[in-house]
Amino acid sequence: MSGTTPIVIRNAGVLDVHAGTYSTADVVSVDGKIRSVAADADAPTDARVIDGSGKFVIPGLIDAHVHVVASSADFRSLTWTPASYVYAQTAKIMGEMLRRGFTTVRDLSGADFGLALAQKEGLLEGPKLHFCGKALSQTGGHGDMRLPGEDHDPNGRGCCGIGRVADGVDAVRAAARDELRKGAHHVKIMASGGVSSPTDRIDSTQYSMEEMRAAVEEAEAANRYVAAHAYTARAINRALEAGVRSIEHGNLLDEESLRLFLEKDAFLVPTLVTYWALKEEGKEFGLSEEMWNKVDTVLTTGLEAIAWAHEAGVKMAFGSDLLGGMHRHQNEQFRLLGKVQPAIDAIRSATTTAAQLLEREGEIGVVAPGADADMLVLDADPLADVSVLADISEHLDYLIQDGKVVAT
Repeated sequence: MSGTTPIVIRNAGVLDVHAGTYSTADVVSVDGKIRSVAADADAPTDARVIDGSGKFVIPGLIDAHVHVVASSADFRSLTWTPASYVYAQTAKIMGEMLRRGFTTVRDLSGADFGLALAQKEGLLEGPKLHFCGKALSQTGGHGDMRLPGEDHDPNGRGCCGIGRVADGVDAVRAAARDELRKGAHHVKIMASGGVSSPTDRIDSTQYSMEEMRAAVEEAEAANRYVAAHAYTARAINRALEAGVRSIEHGNLLDEESLRLFLEKDAFLVPTLVTYWALKEEGKEFGLSEEMWNKVDTVLTTGLEAIAWAHEAGVKMAFGSDLLGGMHRHQNEQFRLLGKVQPAIDAIRSATTTAAQLLEREGEIGVVAPGADADMLVLDADPLADVSVLADISEHLDYLIQDGKVVAT
């Protein structure tokens, strides 16, 4: 980011996320990249100096499962909402995400090339955006928002839905290729039922093995990967066998799932905070009574699944999956994670592990030379108490993205 004023953070406790330890150092960023992390580091004479004494510097956070266009928990409403209004809501959502410390996010359906470009060019303030475009769904699957009595074309109504229906191997290939053509960083498939779709059961499996493998083949041909929405063990295991890189949610996993995660070197992205928030507030933000009643099924087993996966050594990335006015609870996920794993592992899930999932190891999620200068300067130690990140508005002194101070 040429032209950005250099920054030096002096005498701060800098977190090495890999090691799980702090060192007292100066952090120097130039042109949006971290130049050095060292004691008494040299810095450009025109650098902005931040006194880091007694402060804690950690990498900018990464949320690996968001929906930045989801201004309502009712995904159906997006199919007839004007694009201009969706954009205005999205700009607000993304700006607030950034100020919660998330400098990069992975969108799991809804965001597109235009939003990512607007953020990159500085037209839109928010996290850097990895997007899939629209998720691929079978007819009657988690991306098909038609009610039982509706027979219109599921892909031909409105601008801003989160899914596209593609049935059969050839149609799945074509849909995956089309999303990749439009710049997708990954392809998302719906491999099971879900809460926010009107006609499927949570315990259903979706897509044949051949259809899922077709999506994986197309993504891999483009040097991309597939993320799969899946709740039950049966759905999770089928998707892992088909070669997907990440399982989204995964609340009802079993021992076979854990074995497959390790064998396939795949990632789990648990999104427990969204079920907590949906139970608390979902009706207020557009969730129907029927959908609200589904939440308990996936909420009650969520923490247990995370604990099992952590104990087994499964790679887990931070994900929130919040909708509508519930986005404000994004950081609450840290408090939930802290119940079943050490603080450093919760932090890794939102930094180094998430960066690995996004295939950007060493570029984001670390405070190290050569990485993007995305950093949080905190007044308290999140290793000692992960609720520092859950209550981030009380502890964030400086938010730095691409070497620019965004907020103080």
